[in-house]
Amino acid sequence: MVACMPEVENSASQEPGDGLAAVVALRRLADQLEDAAVEQAMRAGWSWPQVAEALGVTRQAVHKKHAKRLIAAGVTLRRRQ
Repeated sequence: MVACMPEVENSASQEPGDGLAAVVALRRLADQLEDAAVEQAMRAGWSWPQVAEALGVTRQAVHKKHAKRLIAAGVTLRRRQ
């Protein structure tokens, strides 16, 4: 499957570097939004499996990506039962 870039007005005048910079900025924003949403969910008492399911990833993946940061932020993490 080949992904196509959506048409952008005046795309002929845009440099490839501009589009790539936009991708980088969007990835950073998405990471920040994910960090904030995961922290909010964990502070609200969600479990790792609940967060993982909402993000469409494994429990292990979400734990690996977020646990250290959440602990540093003082979030009390739920233990598996």
